[in-house]
Amino acid sequence: MPFLDWVNKNQAKEAVREVPYHLIQHESVHGDITGANADNLLIQGDNLLALKALIPFYAGRVKCIFIDPPYNTKTDFGHYDDRLEHSQWLSMMYPRLVLMRELLADDGSLWVTLDDNEAHYFRVMADEIFGRDSFIIDISWRKRDGPPNDRKVGLVHDHILVWARRKDANTKKSRAELSFNLMERTDKANAQYQAFTEPGGLDPRGAFRKIDTTANGKGGRFVESLYYGVVNPYTGEEVFPRQGTCWRHNKEEMARLQADRRLYWGVKGTAKTPMRKLFESEAKQGMSSPSIWDDLALNQHASAEIEKLFGAKAAFETPKPEKLLARIIHIASSEGDIVLDSFLGSATTVAVAHKMGRRYIGIEMGDHARTHCLPRMLKVVEGEQGGISKDVDWRGGGGFRYCVLGAPAFDEDGRISDEVKFATLAAYVWHFEIGEPGHQTFDKPLLGLHNGTAYYLLYNGILGDRRPAGGNVLTHAVLQSINDIFPHAGPKVVYGETTRLGASRLAVEGVTFKQIPYDVKIR
Repeated sequence: MPFLDWVNKNQAKEAVREVPYHLIQHESVHGDITGANADNLLIQGDNLLALKALIPFYAGRVKCIFIDPPYNTKTDFGHYDDRLEHSQWLSMMYPRLVLMRELLADDGSLWVTLDDNEAHYFRVMADEIFGRDSFIIDISWRKRDGPPNDRKVGLVHDHILVWARRKDANTKKSRAELSFNLMERTDKANAQYQAFTEPGGLDPRGAFRKIDTTANGKGGRFVESLYYGVVNPYTGEEVFPRQGTCWRHNKEEMARLQADRRLYWGVKGTAKTPMRKLFESEAKQGMSSPSIWDDLALNQHASAEIEKLFGAKAAFETPKPEKLLARIIHIASSEGDIVLDSFLGSATTVAVAHKMGRRYIGIEMGDHARTHCLPRMLKVVEGEQGGISKDVDWRGGGGFRYCVLGAPAFDEDGRISDEVKFATLAAYVWHFEIGEPGHQTFDKPLLGLHNGTAYYLLYNGILGDRRPAGGNVLTHAVLQSINDIFPHAGPKVVYGETTRLGASRLAVEGVTFKQIPYDVKIR
């Protein structure tokens, strides 16, 4: 597979490993954050640092990532500079994509809006990270009602590039595609199903749509065994596929369809080519989405939405309309799934996700995380009626946490920050050992079991002994307490400040001891 190369690409690839893990500090709570709402996060801070900080807690859990990154149009907007040199833009996006892929669930998908400035370069770069086979589609979204007057051929659409997190070998569709939701059926689609008259009267099974029983036989697609005669039950005439075609079904299947009155021979029963009946009751409960979206709101409608929310035109030149995000989120996720946007902008993604019953994480670096994103989400919780609110019968409720990035979790020498609490360190340890985030509550020394091994953490006096070395050191007494309170007959991995047990005793007890902070590594 060909690769895209640019100045400083190697540094961009190394950036993922070199970016330090930072703590995520919960600054304020808004609305009801009980249950699933506890995962709703609005984070202010550099998105590269924030994405890395999320890895120990959310790796493999995010169902849908939508990003609307800077298009690199060489324009200076009020809230961000869109004038990066081309190689700088690629180097900015590369490590972020790597982290996003880590956060995606196996059946998750990434959706990216761009225009012709960088879309095609981005496609090649993302194919390298996700795998070319994981690319799903390039959707064209009509973003304006007419071309700009300064161009003889004017761009009126954006690209929406879609990748799957994983595609199994020898399968046509990725796991993400298999989990995609169909679009709601339209009146036009339903109108194709009618109660067609036949010589024997109306079919008691109800309305149906007529499906062609022949296939184009040109270009080497003609199949000799699918060219045979079928007897019209009303006229007794033997009919054959039209010239240049063959039947779609073999003789046995056509006979079955005939016996079950699944073939429609016209109002008078004199048709030369029967049509197969697809009953409305058998149809898919939704519709596939086309690759051209020209039936949604435009950028100008989104600008009007923002103006209504804030009472004046905000510093967002090309915000995305809620209806566009609603379609993406509907296709790519289901209620309760996690949606992430690390280029949050005007907060449309999380606003729509909230209204649609998804959990969400929104990341924005600029001051408008506090001046625009936070107020917008407060309005959503209060039940604002803009955008898709009426479509989804939104009346308010739910809640979210407003967070900022804190200090690095580990210093340059790997020492643990004094600000790291037990639950946070437990999440790092679990992620390092298991390779996935913990869904459990980390509030006791036993972190969990995996493949027959029990993992323990002695830190911050978790056993109740607050003396400097008490409870954080693996002594005979501490080991006995672990065995009494959290018994496990199989192998154990214990993290602590140090151990007073010798190698022979550890071996007898089946314990692998790992010392804090030296053995606390990050993936």
